[in-house]
Amino acid sequence: MNAKIIPTEAELAILRVLWSNGASTVRTVHELLGGDSRTRYTTTLKQLQVMTDKELVHRDESERSHIYAASVEEQVTEKSLVSQFLERVLGGSTRKMVMHALDSDTVSDDEIAEIKQMLQRRSEK
Repeated sequence: MNAKIIPTEAELAILRVLWSNGASTVRTVHELLGGDSRTRYTTTLKQLQVMTDKELVHRDESERSHIYAASVEEQVTEKSLVSQFLERVLGGSTRKMVMHALDSDTVSDDEIAEIKQMLQRRSEK
């Protein structure tokens, strides 16, 4: 992913659908986003067209219904977003990010155990 192309919230929601479900039609993406009268099908279509121009997705036009697939990998996108957040919000401090994350009420015991294992493996290198 081009580091300068950071997906918007709406684009990220679409990418999550494509990462989870694979290549999909506009209708499928729209429905999986919970498409209702507030979000029109044409809005989803336009968003996918913009994302195609930004090279976040690619379009297969070989069938009547165009199929869209993510052009960017989930892990690469997440890493880019975390790096951008880290710099913009926390001045590049990984320590601050970890401390805030661990201080939240949403961290499970299993996640803490996994983090400990990751730190252990890293210190053994």
